[in-house]
Amino acid sequence: MTRVRPGETVDLPALRAIQTTVLAEQWDELLAVAPDGPPILLVAETERTGAVDAADTPVGYALAVTDGDDEACYLAELAVAPDSQGEGHGSALLDALTERCREIGVDDLRVTVREVDDRAREFYEERGFERRERLPDHYESGDGLLLVRELPE
Repeated sequence: MTRVRPGETVDLPALRAIQTTVLAEQWDELLAVAPDGPPILLVAETERTGAVDAADTPVGYALAVTDGDDEACYLAELAVAPDSQGEGHGSALLDALTERCREIGVDDLRVTVREVDDRAREFYEERGFERRERLPDHYESGDGLLLVRELPE
């Protein structure tokens, strides 16, 4: 079962390990300051079973920033540890982020994916994101696509 909560400084080593394993291009500086805000940092964790005092283990995170007017929220990073992918953690993080954005009055949620990354694009499109713009040379390794999900009140 996935539990999503705000990220804390104590989570950073585990989140950095996920970040460097999963993401080809990371935003290290943003992750470093996220526990103190204003970036939104949400952590997905799964409870360990069998141990009496087992701590919850971060299996993924979402890192997002709002624009100056809170009209848009940009999902900078969404990453789930490879051995936990396909278990709904990414969806749980995206659902929690969507709810958080609605609470603060954001009009839409935006994410950029590599144009050649069919898996990421399909993940977001299945969750209501639409292509808005092609971004030539957005990544060091190629072009990107801006995907947007409107967040009606």
